[in-house]
Amino acid sequence: MSKENKHPCFDPEARHKYGRVHLPVAKDCNIQCNYCNRKFDCVNESRPGVTSALLSPEQALSYLIKVRAKDKRISVAGIAGPGDPFANVDATMETLSLVREEFPDMIICLSTNGLNISPYIEKLSSLGVSHVTITVNDVHP
Repeated sequence: MSKENKHPCFDPEARHKYGRVHLPVAKDCNIQCNYCNRKFDCVNESRPGVTSALLSPEQALSYLIKVRAKDKRISVAGIAGPGDPFANVDATMETLSLVREEFPDMIICLSTNGLNISPYIEKLSSLGVSHVTITVNDVHP
């Protein structure tokens, strides 16, 4: 299976063979989406954007190393909050750089509302960030 097909969020076949890990390094947000609730956190809630602790970039790398040591099926590292990666650009870019240096073949993804992403497109590309989800918030569907 190619690297592109190891993202469990985007490939139905990969969903049963590979996993992802969320690296919660983005504390602040630059908007307040109507559907967003960053206060909710419990053992039954494991979606991106929900976390029990905020990590520094170094702590995020250490956490990823420990997770990968326990489960080699982890093929994706993602940044998706609890705030927005580009409202926390220094922590985001440092984390992405550390992950890429330690895990050259890891799929890296992030989820953002898209504000302030433009200045970082080339850097994201050079770091091999292959999946970027841009959320859309509107008053009316």
